[in-house]
Amino acid sequence: MAKVCEITGARVRRGSKIHRSGLAKKKGGIGRHVTKVVKRDVSPNLRNKRIWVPELNKFVRVKLTARALKTVAKNGAYVTLKKAGLI
Repeated sequence: MAKVCEITGARVRRGSKIHRSGLAKKKGGIGRHVTKVVKRDVSPNLRNKRIWVPELNKFVRVKLTARALKTVAKNGAYVTLKKAGLI
């Protein structure tokens, strides 16, 4: 399955990590040098949850981020899921 939040639409992003070699000048070296830039994936903080929706009197399974879970807690399950088009 795709690593995408069903509520916020957060997905995997591409980033980069800078590899450096050498000893810092502060520690007696000649300085740190960039040797390589490596691509990496930045994944969203996803969870699979069963959310109780009192208006429908049933559980709904969703894949959502931790931030979206806070949104559900704040605005209510029915309103948030309805706005996302999951109900």
